[in-house]
Amino acid sequence: MDSGSRARSGVDRRQRSFRVEAVVLRRWDYGEADRMLVLYTLQMGKLTAIAKGIRKPRSRKAGHLEPFTRTSLQLARGRDLMIVTQAETIDVHLPLRDDMLLTTYAAYVVELMDRFTYEEGENRALYRTLINTLVRLSAGEMPDLVVRYYEMRLLDLLGFRPKLFACAGCETEIQPEDQYFSDERGGVLCPRCGRSFPGARPVSMDALRFLRHFQRSSYQDARRAHLSSSVNRELESLMQHYLTYLLERGLNSPEFLRRLRGDG
Repeated sequence: MDSGSRARSGVDRRQRSFRVEAVVLRRWDYGEADRMLVLYTLQMGKLTAIAKGIRKPRSRKAGHLEPFTRTSLQLARGRDLMIVTQAETIDVHLPLRDDMLLTTYAAYVVELMDRFTYEEGENRALYRTLINTLVRLSAGEMPDLVVRYYEMRLLDLLGFRPKLFACAGCETEIQPEDQYFSDERGGVLCPRCGRSFPGARPVSMDALRFLRHFQRSSYQDARRAHLSSSVNRELESLMQHYLTYLLERGLNSPEFLRRLRGDG
């Protein structure tokens, strides 16, 4: 990183101590009183850090380092890990803690960010997408629409933008009729290609219309869409297959979400 980049991010990687803004993605207990944290930060991307003594009854940092919390942290470089020396909450997102269904949607949002990212440095667009999604869920926006939009934005930013306007097989323009979707090809297949391509799954024109709308619209435009329950379930299934294919492993939160909603 050059000096100009360091000035913009506010973090010089040679510094022993520095401040970052972060969202807690994941945590687990470590030793007798410590806790390990996986953070996504505005200034440095994904980081793993340790909060020493956080599980002691008198710890002042504990309430600032809960999952989904947007927080301001002072970090110090340890021998092997970043160490959290100070923490101050920016946004606690209380509704995401008080409602089990919203908690599970938020868990899915942070799980996706955690699974798809590595400790590769600053990515402010990803950070903004994450915090905007948590704010929307917390503000009472329709959670299924918020999450479907988040999935499409995340895929765009990570370089996995699905091909939705031309057949991913023969390149012909997609017509207004039911189509197929191929995880392997990363997009929609026309009926002729889809029927003969292994693993391609049918996708209705209504579902495809919403995917296209989410892909090319701002959230303010996307939120005006009326997403029916049946189309949402179709989109959810399609996206779960595609995300699982990209990750080469399943996600934990979608199954819990289905059980919580009582889906058959």
